Amino acid sequence: MKRVLILSASIGSGHIKAAEAAAEELHRQQPGLELIMVDFMSREVSTVHWLLKKLYLLMLALMPDFYDRCYKFAGGKQSGKLSNRAFACVTLPALRRLVRRYEPDMIFCTHPFPEGAAALLKQHGHDGRWKLAAMMTDYSLHQIWLYQGVDAYFMATEAMREGMLARGYEPGCLHVTGIPVSAGLLKLPDKAAQRRALGLEELPTVLLMGGGLGLGGIEHTLAELEGLPGRLQLLVIAGRNEKLLARVKELAACSHHMVKAWGYTDEAHALMRASDLLITKPGALTISEAFVLGLPMLLHDPIPGPETENAVYATKRGAAVWLHPGERLAPAVAELLAGHLSEMGACAAACARPRAAAAVAEVLGKMI
Repeated sequence: MKRVLILSASIGSGHIKAAEAAAEELHRQQPGLELIMVDFMSREVSTVHWLLKKLYLLMLALMPDFYDRCYKFAGGKQSGKLSNRAFACVTLPALRRLVRRYEPDMIFCTHPFPEGAAALLKQHGHDGRWKLAAMMTDYSLHQIWLYQGVDAYFMATEAMREGMLARGYEPGCLHVTGIPVSAGLLKLPDKAAQRRALGLEELPTVLLMGGGLGLGGIEHTLAELEGLPGRLQLLVIAGRNEKLLARVKELAACSHHMVKAWGYTDEAHALMRASDLLITKPGALTISEAFVLGLPMLLHDPIPGPETENAVYATKRGAAVWLHPGERLAPAVAELLAGHLSEMGACAAACARPRAAAAVAEVLGKMI
């Protein structure tokens, strides 16, 4: 039995969701494969990795400008290679342990940290019989993903492929598939039926999401929307942020809108289907899911670096409005609900790659 080691990272939820979507489709196409999913940044894998994740989240919360500078530094050709090498060396011991434990025939990564360690291990000729593939879970190309020794790269856009060709990568290893999303998105009922199934009212419905970490100023957004005179149905996914969830429930008790809140939930796709507008940080996986559902987006508070590029991508294609610092959210929501959503929904659907997971699985199946 062939064995595929799938390495992701619990920094947000997008990397893991992309890995799960690809794994689900790979299992459907190749049921004889043994698929092993590992969170590369978990404490069980490495205390050092877990501390790196905590440091990353702390930096985002307290020093976002510093993180932005680090991201730009790592994007330079020479400085980026140095950064890549440094992270790969730090994460290499854990990767070597995983390879010895599972003896994979293929390693598939949806985060650059395990990818870098695996590429370095292959370059050194240790345990290098396995194939290495990477799914870039962004809508822009960045040096942090680029390593020698990767047998297949999967990416969201043709522009990313052109950028890698310009850097000398072989065309045969570059695959523009889109970012994998769950096949369940295509099986959801229509909006009205989904609202009935969730017990929701027939009101203009806005979904607020902050990713798996519950980031994105959701409490402030609710306060702004309270100033809109018409009654809205506001659905809030607080992720793993328990303090935010409790606070939203408190606000719901005194709001003139219909406010409902969830923590980290399996109902996220159903709630997206039931909504007219999504207010969210521009995580690549969230944007990809919204594209498939034809769901218009109001984007705000991107994490500096990749999420900023994601916001640029969705906005340029007419699928989203990007709310910049200093711009008021409530008037933007009122304007969108008044008449721009249909056109934006069509633009979102035009960007969709609903078969991304299947396309990734087809290539991986041929490689192994």
